[in-house]
Amino acid sequence: MIAVSVSFGFAEFKEIRDLIHAKTGIYIPDEKIYLLKKRVEKRLAERSIKSVEEYVKLLRYFDRGGEEFAKLINDVAVNETYFFREFPQLQIFAEYCLPEYVERTKTKFVKVLSAGCSSGEEPYTLSIICSEMLDSDCTFKIVAVDIDDDALEKAKRAIYDQRSVKDVPKAYLKKYFRQAEQGYAVSDEVKKYVTFYKMNLLDRDQLLSLGRDFDFIFCRNVLIYFSDDSRRRVVETFFLMMKPGGYIFLGHSESLSRITTLFELRRMGNGLVYRKPL
Repeated sequence: MIAVSVSFGFAEFKEIRDLIHAKTGIYIPDEKIYLLKKRVEKRLAERSIKSVEEYVKLLRYFDRGGEEFAKLINDVAVNETYFFREFPQLQIFAEYCLPEYVERTKTKFVKVLSAGCSSGEEPYTLSIICSEMLDSDCTFKIVAVDIDDDALEKAKRAIYDQRSVKDVPKAYLKKYFRQAEQGYAVSDEVKKYVTFYKMNLLDRDQLLSLGRDFDFIFCRNVLIYFSDDSRRRVVETFFLMMKPGGYIFLGHSESLSRITTLFELRRMGNGLVYRKPL
C-alpha cells in the first residue's frame, strides 16, 4: 500500500462527514478534520483511488454491498474499552439494580443488551457479573452489537492483552480467564452466554429484530459520538426494546435527561440510574 496525499479541505470533509452521519448517526466535529483525512487517505491508498471526489462516488453509487463503507467506519470508529470499565457504575448494576429487578419481577431469565460493544470487553464483563450475582436457578443472555467488523472479530476471538484486563479483580482473572500465548483468553463459561451481531444503532428495524424483551441495556460512551437527533432516535428504539421496569446505563458523564423524558431517574445505592417506567 502506497501512502497518498489528497486535496482535503472543509468541503471534502463535510461531504464524507455528512455521509457517515446519515448512515450511522456518528457525528465527526469540525476539529476532527485531520483525523478523518488520515483515515480517508488510508482507504484511497488501499483502493488505488486518486481523489476524494472519486471515493465519494464509490461510496454513494457503486458500493452496493456496503463493504467499502464498512471498512471506512472500521477505521473511523473509536474502540477505547477494557474489562470492568467505570467500575462504580457496574457495582450499582451488580449490587442494586440486578437483585432489585430479579426480586421484583421474579424472573428466572435475564436478557441484557451491550450496544456499541466494541471488542467485547463490556459484554464479557457483564457475563462475569451475572454469573457471580445470579442464583443458580436464574440464567441469562448477553446480546452484544457493534458496527465495526474488526472489533467484532476480536470480540469473538476473546483473547486480550494485559491492558484490557488491568482492572479485572484477581479472583475473577483466575476464575474466568486462562493464560494464552497472546495474552488472556476468556473462558468458555463466560463466552457461552454472549452472542455478537453486526448492527447499525440507527437501524430501528434491525435493533428491534433482537426482541422487545430486554431487562437491561448498556450503551456506555457510545452516544457521545452521535448528533442530538441521532441520540434521540437510538434511545427511543431502546425504549421499545425494554421491558417495563428495566434499567438503561449510559456512560457516567452522559445524561438521558438531555435526550428524552421517556425514562425515570432513580437513586440506587450511591448513584443515579434510568429506568423504564412500570
